[in-house]
Amino acid sequence: MSRYHETYARWKTDPMGFWAETARAIDWIKPWHEVYARKEGLDRWFVGAECNTCWNAVDRHVKAGHGDRLAVIHDSAITGAKATYTYAQLLDEVAALAAVLEDLGIRKGDRVILYMPMVPEALFAMLACARLGAIHSVVFGGFAPPELATRINDAKPKAILTASCGIEPGRVIAYKPLLDQALDIAAHKVESCVVLQRPQVTAELKSGRDHDWADLLAVARGHGRRADCVAVKATDPLYILYTSGTTGQPKGVVRDNGGHMVALKWSMDAIYGIKPGEVYWAASDVGWVVGHSYIVYAPLLHGATTIVFEGKPVGTPDPGTFWRIVSEYKVAALFTAPTAFRAIKKEDPEGNFIRKYDLSSLRTLFLAGERADPDTVKWAETQLKVPVIDHWWQTETGWSIAANPVGLGMLPVKHGSPTVAMPGYDIQVLDEGGHEVKRGTLGAICVKLPLPPSCLPTLWGNDERFRKSYLSHFPGYYETADAGYMDEDGYLYIMARTDDIINVAGHRLSTGGMEEVLAGHPSVAECAVIGIADALKGQVPLGLVVLKSGVTKPAADIEKECVGLVREKIGAVAALRTVAVVPRLPKTRSGKILRGTMRKIADK
Repeated sequence: MSRYHETYARWKTDPMGFWAETARAIDWIKPWHEVYARKEGLDRWFVGAECNTCWNAVDRHVKAGHGDRLAVIHDSAITGAKATYTYAQLLDEVAALAAVLEDLGIRKGDRVILYMPMVPEALFAMLACARLGAIHSVVFGGFAPPELATRINDAKPKAILTASCGIEPGRVIAYKPLLDQALDIAAHKVESCVVLQRPQVTAELKSGRDHDWADLLAVARGHGRRADCVAVKATDPLYILYTSGTTGQPKGVVRDNGGHMVALKWSMDAIYGIKPGEVYWAASDVGWVVGHSYIVYAPLLHGATTIVFEGKPVGTPDPGTFWRIVSEYKVAALFTAPTAFRAIKKEDPEGNFIRKYDLSSLRTLFLAGERADPDTVKWAETQLKVPVIDHWWQTETGWSIAANPVGLGMLPVKHGSPTVAMPGYDIQVLDEGGHEVKRGTLGAICVKLPLPPSCLPTLWGNDERFRKSYLSHFPGYYETADAGYMDEDGYLYIMARTDDIINVAGHRLSTGGMEEVLAGHPSVAECAVIGIADALKGQVPLGLVVLKSGVTKPAADIEKECVGLVREKIGAVAALRTVAVVPRLPKTRSGKILRGTMRKIADK
């Protein structure tokens, strides 16, 4: 029997008591005087408490006698490089790097931008900032100079930590020229840049501002320098993470220290079912929120082993890369994006590579980042023979809004649903007037305030924009900007972003529902449906499909079959009359399909 309903009810009955009890799993330097307070219309958790995130993620495990436990595994499927670090070794790396930052003048509250590839030093740098109470802002390595410049201007960092290059399949991306361009564009002037020289590229260092990472570390170690953990307020920012794809004024999601630790530590056991010492792998990038929460902070707060992986699900060298990692390092839970699985399914539809490896350690596969279409979930279930769990969360929340909590006991899986609301989230589906809709009716998915610990308390330097972006449309609620419905059992279905609900001759239709049907076609690997302007009906849907490898049937036949499928499953009301086979879909660096970009192109 699952303990979910009893746990959720306990939170609902006494939310402050629930979070106070949960917070006992964290080491506090000074206790809070209020579990929760609303200050100037903004949520604040564990008010008055002092803590340090790096202490909780690293030092306390060593102090408790677990220094020999494996903390970090690095595996580059592209370069072949591998490394492991125990908690004691991790502490040594982080304390020395924090001393380097201290010597560069970094203090509590200063900002540091990290522009890094998937190497262990990226993780060391995040923890070193947390150790000093400095606020890190990780920018996905290889981001274009104008995008990086806007983040430099907004965060106003004192220092930037980078590497000489990032490595993609078939190409090496030199980071330093991109960073130099960004620094030239940016109005804010950065005092120091620390460059990790990788063997593939040696970056040119400019005198005065640029420093060699290894040289600074050698000096600090030579002087026996190790920085201690600095006490920060639970409500102080740990990091700023800019939402992907922003232009102009970026939207900097702020994460606090105290609430963030409490929620993430709880999630590792309750949601993911992971015990300290087990190997947990979030196959993401530290540039995205999944990397922050579940490559770096949550596994280490929990005393588990995390994997820093440099590679892709296919092409490094084949669709068996994920299974090699799972087999080699005895991964208990894998967390990745549905896009990764669609790529694997496209290249290895019969699962031949899966059967080459011993996957007996794997208990669960978690999917998040975009809608997990039922066809992909069913394929993964059949091939892996373990529970495949979709769960839903956002950059803004930092952890699951809705999930199937493995650690509390799994609930029945309903394909197409990320299951139910987690403690802390009172999810309601609203109409445009802010009234709750009937079960099964499409609407705007909102969370009744207050948001739980770990969710964004504001946007960096812009409280007013935070209120306007998230709280103004539905007073008393956080607007997720996702649309969907809830069934009679309280299961949530995320169907589209709010702006992906299209209005066809007065009928509000979800593009996600149509995508679900197209994904069920046996020849389709992945798909997208967008609404385009139509003089008669206002909007009509356009379907775009990418075919699986080895499909020989003519594209025109598949296009007709897809149109017929949507008519059969949804009805003529869907008005989907055009489906086009395309070689690929445009995506963000994290693998999310750029539906908004495609809409703009189509409308022009």
